[in-house]
Amino acid sequence: MGKFLAGFLVLSAILAGAGMYYLQVYAFYKTVPANNVDDVQLTTLASDQPEPILYSEFEAIDADSSPLRYRACFKTEMSEALLTETYVLYDNPVPNNAPGWFDCFDAQAIGGALEAGETTAYLGVGNIFFGFDRVVAIDNAGNGYAWHQINACGTAAFDGDPLPEGCPPAPESTE
Repeated sequence: MGKFLAGFLVLSAILAGAGMYYLQVYAFYKTVPANNVDDVQLTTLASDQPEPILYSEFEAIDADSSPLRYRACFKTEMSEALLTETYVLYDNPVPNNAPGWFDCFDAQAIGGALEAGETTAYLGVGNIFFGFDRVVAIDNAGNGYAWHQINACGTAAFDGDPLPEGCPPAPESTE
């Protein structure tokens, strides 16, 4: 009887671990269909509003379970000079890891390219969800990546601190 119970416990632990792994890596993600109009937007210096840019080969994933789960990859023919003169640069971009099966998005490689100055980060859409910005990074070859990153408003709200100046009102769920 003891061997049966031990085997049952080990099997239960293996199944629970496999289920948890599946839920974290696969279950909540869905592909984001491209609309070929405004999938990729950058905030302009002139109006401080996001506007669509030229792009191709768009692929993205997202999940309803967290605003941080958004990742996208694309290509653009727009030059670095045009981009840096027209759009708002993003301070302190930190790409989040993507699931291994979404192989176009390598957070470590993107982060290294950002640090080396081979890739430039722009504000895609500020406060796309309260406290989260969509960050768009584009390298010298026109390869682009997008992800959501917590901003100063979100950090303050989720820590219970007063919101910095210029933040939109926090939703009731964060207060």
